[in-house]
Amino acid sequence: MAAFNQQELDTATELLRAIAHPLRLTILEFIDNKKVINVNKIYNTLKLEQSITSQHLRILRNADLVDTKREGKFIYYSLNYEKIEQVNNAIIEFAERLEDA
Repeated sequence: MAAFNQQELDTATELLRAIAHPLRLTILEFIDNKKVINVNKIYNTLKLEQSITSQHLRILRNADLVDTKREGKFIYYSLNYEKIEQVNNAIIEFAERLEDA
């Protein structure tokens, strides 16, 4: 069996933790549907508390799964599709390695 790169494994673990929460998946899907959306619309439309929404968006930002752009007092969110593709490819590669073992 091929050895795993520990740094890559740690990065993948953090990314998977970020997307493992059902509410964060809902937020990601909502942002994907809207393409670009401000935080107020996210929590108002999804009927979430502002503080809860901010916590989950912080986790997604720290994992680099969402991009932000500030315009005045508003922060707009969009998905970092490149990072999401990297996560998807890492999962596929991991599954293939397990099949080969």
